[in-house]
Amino acid sequence: MSQTLWQRYQDWLYYHPGLELYLDVSRVASLTADLLRELHPRFIRAFQDMANLEAGSIANPDEQRMVGHYWLRDPDLAPTPEIQRDIRESVDRVEQFAQQVHQGEIRAANGEKFTDIVSVGIGGSALGPQFVSQAVAPVHPPLAIHFIDNTDPAGIDRLVAYLGDRLQTSLILVTSKSGGTPEPRNGMWELQRVFRQRDWLFAPQAVAVTMAGSHLDQTAQAERWLARFPMFDWVGGRTSELATVGLVPAALQGIPIREMLRGAREMDQATRIADVRQNPAALLALAWYAAGQGQGRKDMVILPYKDSLALLSRYLQQLVMESLGKEKDLDGHVVNQGIAVYGNKGSTDQHAYVQQLREGLNNFFATFIEVLKDRESGDWEIEPGITTGDYLSGFLQGTRQALYEKGRESITITIREVTPKTVAALIALYERAVGLYASLIHVNAYHQPGVEAGKKAAGAILQLQRQLLNTIREYPHGLTLVELAQHVQADDQIETVYQILRHLAANQRGVELIGEKHKLAGLMVRPGS
Repeated sequence: MSQTLWQRYQDWLYYHPGLELYLDVSRVASLTADLLRELHPRFIRAFQDMANLEAGSIANPDEQRMVGHYWLRDPDLAPTPEIQRDIRESVDRVEQFAQQVHQGEIRAANGEKFTDIVSVGIGGSALGPQFVSQAVAPVHPPLAIHFIDNTDPAGIDRLVAYLGDRLQTSLILVTSKSGGTPEPRNGMWELQRVFRQRDWLFAPQAVAVTMAGSHLDQTAQAERWLARFPMFDWVGGRTSELATVGLVPAALQGIPIREMLRGAREMDQATRIADVRQNPAALLALAWYAAGQGQGRKDMVILPYKDSLALLSRYLQQLVMESLGKEKDLDGHVVNQGIAVYGNKGSTDQHAYVQQLREGLNNFFATFIEVLKDRESGDWEIEPGITTGDYLSGFLQGTRQALYEKGRESITITIREVTPKTVAALIALYERAVGLYASLIHVNAYHQPGVEAGKKAAGAILQLQRQLLNTIREYPHGLTLVELAQHVQADDQIETVYQILRHLAANQRGVELIGEKHKLAGLMVRPGS
């Protein structure tokens, strides 16, 4: 390492003694003192924006909501005594409920102790709990967790088959803010159907995590579900891991949730410092800005060198891409901002895509996640002076150096070990970095109009499907594909009509397609069995 690079490493290295966390941005060559001086006014604004957000300003203008995930780990910051009380009570209730389940005071409907959790959710209601579970759940948790995070019938059937009779002693955790999101609703209905078929009681072992008064909350009350935990309207899905969304499944798996909250709170305190060089989230945001020229021109590749952190890239995909991927800035100008995120784990990457990272398109910056502690117990040498952990560390250092030699930029985050506290600190670090970076590029990180557009489009497709099925039943002798589209006034959507019919026919859903499949215009459509 040259003296210049060593000096740069010392100049830009951040260390947090309480969390034993290092952040090294020195190998982002485009990050310079000049750039920091140029962005200084923007950072002043960014720090103020974050202070306003924590004070309770309306940060989600689409829904006229505050954004208060930082209050979850420090209720004293919440703007009203009522919110402070609600946060504290929710954590107390989560701990009490988990303890009662673990001790057998709360049991499944058949009288046996709960053995498993089936968590039904989508997006932030699944990605955070999945990441945390893989990262820090005990090897033998008091309850094993399984996820239904899609509306894929085959995936649901596979999980039901895997659980077998253990489904009868599974706590069903349904998480949905509004209660109307299709994916968790469908997963819930699928499980209710299985319970009915097997003559089991669903409600006595179902738990709702939702907003008070939502459709799901009303259903849980009416059907007398086992428990209900509140979601708050000021917590978005992608920042909800340290709300009841993440704390309920974590506590049930035996993960110490107070430690998680402490780790996030400690990181929050560090990332409030209004000095970029002393603030790890600001340094991270500065490095992202430098690498992508403030326009997201380079992808973020997440490379955790620890099996337990393999899902970090998936978690960050939602947090970063949903927060920063925006068509318009705060002034309404079209900017098409965002940072694409993908990743795997080391040293799997050595045999997957590092070849392209080093010698292919220079359209990315890497983030290495290094864990210093190799394993819980003593180690042994597989070669003189070398352990398997030494190999893993060597691969990380070697890949980092190999990328640098080819002019590829990288960031390295180092923690001593993977614990509930350090994992929560990583979550908090990236939450704040996203907020600060959003302010630097003048976009709103706390709304997601593109997601809503996709939901509306999906609803229109399903409405068209209903029209098609009704029309097909009226013409038992059949119609051509074009005639059918005309009947439902979808002349400009013939491709969509065909794709709907192809799916229905493949599942024997009352549709039969007659003709040569490669000659689409001549296809006949008639009622099927």
